[in-house]
Amino acid sequence: MMRYAEPGTVEWVESGGGPLIAVPETVLPFWAGADGEETASDYDRACEVDGLLGLLPVGDAAALVLGDEPAATAFLPEQGTLVRWVAGDSEAELLGCVPAALHTARWQSEVHWKVPGTVLLFDAAWPGRHSGATDHVRLTLDPGRYAVRAARVQPGPETWLILVQLRPLP
Repeated sequence: MMRYAEPGTVEWVESGGGPLIAVPETVLPFWAGADGEETASDYDRACEVDGLLGLLPVGDAAALVLGDEPAATAFLPEQGTLVRWVAGDSEAELLGCVPAALHTARWQSEVHWKVPGTVLLFDAAWPGRHSGATDHVRLTLDPGRYAVRAARVQPGPETWLILVQLRPLP
């Protein structure tokens, strides 16, 4: 089992109350967030995603929207998994549950996401061009197609999390 020694071992990102979005760096300038003169902003489109995750077109790529809960989220590259902290007493306890939770999760239907490389995870309300100046996490991903699936799990009586797993496709 993987151990996470001290609080702050992983980098967490939070939103102001809406969804988080993972946008490929190559198309960050095309994500307008809550800005814009359109009737429905990019942020509004992200808020319309029903369920734990969804894809939205951005420029010539797609962004991954983490819907449902505005939970603090961290990326664990060794498991290819985004961990969303819904409830739990400590970071160490929550992260310590992840390996077992990955094996017992009841996964929802997956989506296929074509990624041109590194993506930034940040509050969907922010414009992409300003995302680096706000709370964000960089996900270093190899270019290619990924199967993305999500599950809500309760590994302990007081611990709830959402797992979003990214698996490379051949």
